[in-house]
Amino acid sequence: MDVVIPKKRGKQIRAAVVATSFAALFALGLWLWMPRGLQVEARSVTIATVARGTFEDAVTVRATAESLNSVILDSVESGRVEEVFAHDGTLVKKGDTLFRLSNPERLLELLKGQSDEAQQVSNGLTLRVDLETARTQHRQRTTDLEYAVQKAQRQYKRNQVLAAEKYISNSVLEDSADQLAYQTKLLNEEKLSAAAEIAAKSSAAAQMDQAIAVLQSGLKVASTTVEALTVRAPVAGRLTDFSLQVGETVKPDEHIGRIDDPAHFKLSALVDEFYVNRIHAGASGVVQLDGQSYSVRIGRVFLQIKAGQFEVELLFDGKQPSDLSPGQSVDANIIMGEPSQTLLLPSGTFFNDTGGAWVYVVDRDGETAKRRVIRVGRRGNSQIEILSGLSAGDRVIVSGYAEFGNSGRLQLR
Repeated sequence: MDVVIPKKRGKQIRAAVVATSFAALFALGLWLWMPRGLQVEARSVTIATVARGTFEDAVTVRATAESLNSVILDSVESGRVEEVFAHDGTLVKKGDTLFRLSNPERLLELLKGQSDEAQQVSNGLTLRVDLETARTQHRQRTTDLEYAVQKAQRQYKRNQVLAAEKYISNSVLEDSADQLAYQTKLLNEEKLSAAAEIAAKSSAAAQMDQAIAVLQSGLKVASTTVEALTVRAPVAGRLTDFSLQVGETVKPDEHIGRIDDPAHFKLSALVDEFYVNRIHAGASGVVQLDGQSYSVRIGRVFLQIKAGQFEVELLFDGKQPSDLSPGQSVDANIIMGEPSQTLLLPSGTFFNDTGGAWVYVVDRDGETAKRRVIRVGRRGNSQIEILSGLSAGDRVIVSGYAEFGNSGRLQLR
């Protein structure tokens, strides 16, 4: 059965259909006219193409030449600079005088020590003389008493014979016995007295010797201190960071300069923290200078991260440049692994903005770029290894992304 639509109602439906169609066409035109994504000048970005190639597992760093062996010069004594005999950059020999300080207090200490030592040495000599005098006197008295004892013994023996034959009385014999006992007692007492006096004087002399030794030790320190006021080069080399002036006051432990080995060098370089787990002591490298290559190896790795970088020390593995100077900068190529075939994207500043987590991939028409998540592997001097998210032939914006904010899509114009 046919449905009959009133004439007025039909007009309303046709009007609604026309209005809807007009609105849809207007929205389509507006969508086509409006920019699709953040407007970006095409000439302001750098675009690179993903391709398969050989990944050179190395990183180039700017390294600074430093002396391999250096001796730090720090002040041992304080004083006023009286004379300066060398200048910064001078080649010095071991023992060359660098500068001389004056310090009245140290000189007074030395003079006092010398005076005290002289006094104690004099006292020691007096004790030694007294000791030898006492020994001589005791030897003389002992000799006299021994002679008296021998004489009393002979007399007593003669009296024993005479008394037995009744030529002398018993009282005379007893007197001779008493005389022998008396002389023997005097001899024993003299020996004891001599031993005690000699021991006492010997002890005093030994103590004086110890006191003199202590004074001499202190005098040696004072003398060394005064000698240290004249500073000499401890080793041969080039004097560096040395800027003393006459009249300047120097304090103990003050840094004065250093002496560098002018013939042997090492290199110091700062490396991006991205490589902190891939660079290790013993890794090899190459330095290019004046068209020649020199082999180097990493001596030490300092893992402290500062401002996104860590420091490595490079040592020449054999021959080194003959005209290298301290502070000179050279390019060093640190090798982290063997070359390999893989998918590569040229490196760019975008990596600092995203850490390699995503990129803007340009469409085939070249007018838009869409955000795409990727996964990267190794990173070299100018290459980034792509593990997933991109294919050979993809075109990627590799310049900085900071000005794009969080836009998921870019309109290149």
